[in-house]
Amino acid sequence: MKYALLSVSDKNGITDFAKGLVAKGFKILSTGGTRAALSKANIESIEVSDFTKSKEIFDGRVKTLHPNIAGGILYRRDNKEDLKVARELEIKEIALVCVNLYPFKATTKRTTNLDEIIENIDIGGPSLLRAASKNYKHVYVVCDFKDYSKVLDVLDKDEKAQSDLRAKLMLKAFSHTADYDCAIASFMQKHFGDEALPETLLLSATKAYDLNYGENPHQKGALYSSDVPNDFASSLKALKGNPSFNNIGDINASLKLATYFKDSKIAVIIKHGNPCGVSLKDTHLEAFKKALKCDSVSAYGGVLAINGVLDLELAKEINRGYMEVIVALDFTKEALELFSAKKRIKLFTYDFNLPAPKLDIRILQGGVLVQEADYVKDSEIEDARLVSKASLPKSRFLDLKLAYIVAGLTKSNSIAYVKDASLVGIGMGNTSRVDAAFNAVKKAKDMGLDIKGSVMASEAFLPFKDSVEIASKNGISAIIQPGGSIRDDEVIACADEHNIALYFTGTRHFLH
Repeated sequence: MKYALLSVSDKNGITDFAKGLVAKGFKILSTGGTRAALSKANIESIEVSDFTKSKEIFDGRVKTLHPNIAGGILYRRDNKEDLKVARELEIKEIALVCVNLYPFKATTKRTTNLDEIIENIDIGGPSLLRAASKNYKHVYVVCDFKDYSKVLDVLDKDEKAQSDLRAKLMLKAFSHTADYDCAIASFMQKHFGDEALPETLLLSATKAYDLNYGENPHQKGALYSSDVPNDFASSLKALKGNPSFNNIGDINASLKLATYFKDSKIAVIIKHGNPCGVSLKDTHLEAFKKALKCDSVSAYGGVLAINGVLDLELAKEINRGYMEVIVALDFTKEALELFSAKKRIKLFTYDFNLPAPKLDIRILQGGVLVQEADYVKDSEIEDARLVSKASLPKSRFLDLKLAYIVAGLTKSNSIAYVKDASLVGIGMGNTSRVDAAFNAVKKAKDMGLDIKGSVMASEAFLPFKDSVEIASKNGISAIIQPGGSIRDDEVIACADEHNIALYFTGTRHFLH
């Protein structure tokens, strides 16, 4: 006689699964709420405490941790010594274990009560899953209700098919318990730990969906959901089209920039991870028009973020060119109908509450590189130190802020020029800062933009006065940068010579 042990927190489909197992000749072992659900459906089951001849103790903390349970799962059916011991101890064969775990993650999101959270740390469940997984050659281990029908179907097939499924279920179960343990350890690390960079890096993510392709068409790609509030994958809703790896990266970059200006109407255009158009205006239509002027050539086929409802008028303006991806707070029905005619366009909604990670993690070939995540703080601009004789009116500090944040979120070396709350020139990813300054000016001129009177930002200190001299030749009114060069005095003197307001923030924002 074979037994199936069913003990689940999520009871979705469990009664139909149990009926199917009974029809296949299994006897059901069960506990607590699962057994109550089976009884309600008139499915006969054996209480685990009756099976083990041992009562549940400590309010149910100990119920399945027993040799009759562990032995019934773990003994090797093809090992003579194991079979002998099982007969001597009257250990019965448990051929299937169906367990899903106490809702630890959900509990941490619902309450801050530590006692309640600790009571939702499952002990017996992971032990059962690991035991069944270890003995997968002989035992089915089921932790996902989506696999119930697969198990019932395969029980009528040959041993090869059954063995293949048991192996797949084993992989899923070990991943499930690993994710569960990671969630517990991560929570405890945050609650009791005091290290910015912990001794052990814990990372667990679940595939949200497969992407069109990776960075290139020959590469596979997928988006994974992390266990944080408002996680990116769950909050991003696809209305039209399946994104690629590059699309997702650019969407994330556009949202990261936009969330710095939650209380403003902003349009952000991203291409290959870098901004090529940003504007803050009274309407999203005006913001988009201004953002597009910064670099309409690079913007073609780019990603556009609008932190509001995208209406028909704006949709018509966007349709005059080509944006591959648009992400907005929402779309009007008329706008969606207009975009539906564009085959290649991809549309998404997002609530623009991008979660702020504590760590920046990069996978290397043979290692993992980790640092504290970098953010541009409002105080850096508000408290920036004026080091020049000339100053900028407070009314223009929005330009200064926009330029500095854009520079800080752009690949180093970067220089950004902003005028009237719109990006008018940007140089990025250059190996020298003066090249970034020169390229920003050249791009503005190529686009026919007048940068006279704009402000300039650099994400790192200006090592020489050459970038200031370029700024002076183009009528730049103010520069914001971290400062800290051994030639700061020369840079300040050059700014004073050309009547440019110069501000030091004291914080560098390299981005590689």
